[in-house]
Amino acid sequence: MTAKALCPVAHAAPEPQLAIQDRLKAIPIGVFGASLSEFDINLDLNDRSFIEIEKLFYESHLLVLRGQSLSPRQFHDWACRFGRPEPHVINQFHHQALADILWLSNVVREGVPLGLADAGTYFHTDYSYLSEVARATTLYSIEVPRVGGNTLFADQTAAWEDLSSAMKHQVQDLMVRHHYGNRDDLDETSRTVASLLSDEQKVRVDWVTHPLVITHWYTGRKALYAVSGSSFEIEGMTQIEGRELLDQLKQHATHPRYQLSLSYAVGDVVIWDNLALLHAATLTDPQMARTLWRITVKSP
Repeated sequence: MTAKALCPVAHAAPEPQLAIQDRLKAIPIGVFGASLSEFDINLDLNDRSFIEIEKLFYESHLLVLRGQSLSPRQFHDWACRFGRPEPHVINQFHHQALADILWLSNVVREGVPLGLADAGTYFHTDYSYLSEVARATTLYSIEVPRVGGNTLFADQTAAWEDLSSAMKHQVQDLMVRHHYGNRDDLDETSRTVASLLSDEQKVRVDWVTHPLVITHWYTGRKALYAVSGSSFEIEGMTQIEGRELLDQLKQHATHPRYQLSLSYAVGDVVIWDNLALLHAATLTDPQMARTLWRITVKSP
């Protein structure tokens, strides 16, 4: 039986010997994002160091911590630092020990899939189909294909800031109707459709409404929110008008100038800001194993 874990209570740890900002040695990985290769989550993460990690994360939108070795509990504790984990609606791929962890994998053992394969292979925002938005998603890389397996990210803060004044005025107060799915592909036989739900799972998701433009709780910066993926309609517009505007914004927001392609190594821990980025998995050869753990968190 899968357990729903509680996040641990944080306690102060001894002051590190070196200032954490000196030990982080963050390396930029693109137009946004930062990589850390000398930070060990098990050894270096404490209440004081997390202040710097959190600041770096929200300023960078995306953080990669290389060369980690984590148990399910340690990965869960890491995620809890950023918010309250929320189990995915597709519960057959919850981790056996901790329901907050979702298996992402194309591996099949004795005819049984280990996890979700081809999940999120279109630009989207995690949990934008739920009434409470998600703050962040974190992955732990376990198996990496020889070729591919990258994730694409698109900076929605920069996309908002680059809009014309007229367009900002037009969209800044709009409300968008979201539902589980990929509005650009509803073909259940496609590899770019949203991961399929059972009948029982379908009744657990419904239409929700979110602002088209959000203000980030930590940085105070505005961003376009989930203009690709689960966004289907705009309140106050016809379906055709709303779809045309969403498609226009998606084309702008996913332009290559806003994108970063991230490759993985075994042991990478990746975390991204769902209020600042769109992301999309890339299709991987089914014969090349790819396995990750995933946790998505909401506000504490």
